[in-house]
Amino acid sequence: MTIKRIDKAAELSQQHYRYYDFIMAATCVVIVCSNIIGAAKVATIMGVTFGAGVLFFPLSYVLGDVLTEVYGYSRARRVIWAGFAAAAFAAGMAAFITAMPPADSWNQSLGGIDTQQAFALNFGQVPRIIFASMLAIWCGEMANAYVLAKMKIWSNGKALYQRTIGSTIVGQGVDTLLFYPLAFAGIWSWDLILTVMLSNYVLKVLWEVLLTPVTYKVIANLKTAEGVDVYDRETKFTPFSIKQ
Repeated sequence: MTIKRIDKAAELSQQHYRYYDFIMAATCVVIVCSNIIGAAKVATIMGVTFGAGVLFFPLSYVLGDVLTEVYGYSRARRVIWAGFAAAAFAAGMAAFITAMPPADSWNQSLGGIDTQQAFALNFGQVPRIIFASMLAIWCGEMANAYVLAKMKIWSNGKALYQRTIGSTIVGQGVDTLLFYPLAFAGIWSWDLILTVMLSNYVLKVLWEVLLTPVTYKVIANLKTAEGVDVYDRETKFTPFSIKQ
């Protein structure tokens, strides 16, 4: 299929895509899971201490790179808002269900902890951590999409690896700088916060570098399948919009 270069906003808004919805769904799943699973857990493997969610959360940035490179900033922004809304709903649902009084027949004691306590430990996250996670994800993903879209214009579409890695360096930096101090200042020691921040940031960027060949392949296949290559020359880069 011939790949059509799109520079004008009017052409972009009229374009229909075959796989955009699937990328949106995958991004929302990764964001929701990252917000609920592993956000507060710290792991140590081979002497390296890091936030457990770092093993999977960077996938959202890989997907964000794919979205912005193939479909443009405005559609990537729409997905980020969808992921934010999905994470907010999941967090609200988890908090509501955790707060509901348990049935006596369900709330059994196993090993010194009852079912309700175990459920609360898994899903009843501290509102502060949820707020910090959602704010950090939103700001980081928006920064990632903005930098990649702008770099594509400046480079005229050349050196994709510079855009994917460069945008991740900025986006993951914003995410890391916001999340850990907001979520754990006064709870964790500053030594632990700084250790986890540094290790997580390095691991996130390293993940992006290692996944660059995969990102290249996915982007190339999607551009061919969709038949477009979007440049955001007329895009309004406000993050506070869901217009395509």
